[in-house]
Amino acid sequence: WALHLKNITMALSGQYECTFATYPYGTKDARLQLTVKAEEERHYLKKVCLNQTLEIPCLEDATSENLSLYALKWLVGEKGREEELVTKEPSCPAVYRNSSMLLGQRVLLGLNNALKVSPTKITDDGRVFSCHVLYHPERVQKSSTTVRVFGK
Repeated sequence: WALHLKNITMALSGQYECTFATYPYGTKDARLQLTVKAEEERHYLKKVCLNQTLEIPCLEDATSENLSLYALKWLVGEKGREEELVTKEPSCPAVYRNSSMLLGQRVLLGLNNALKVSPTKITDDGRVFSCHVLYHPERVQKSSTTVRVFGK
């Protein structure tokens, strides 16, 4: 037996109970606590000097979670467009996409799946880099960072 819920909203959070009669064993029941969370996206601003190395953590507050257990991807957005830079599946090497040519050979996936861009250029100013972590097909956590590049 299964309960299928459609058009999930936070109002569906609560305790669910399934009870059914069996013969000859009697009534069986099970309880489940359901918590519905909204998709979370956090936004950050990162300032960096021209020609320095920019390092952006995938999820700023995910220090306790091991991101290597989940699929993730890095994207870059500019002028209303978003292009995939790199994807990483658990226990596999990172795959760099053709759109990373937009940034030349300056993109690298670092420790803890942080994105490294080196050296930064003035064209990086205003770009939005976002990391999407796929915990489950229906649960994605996103973090986006807008970059500001300053000259010395």
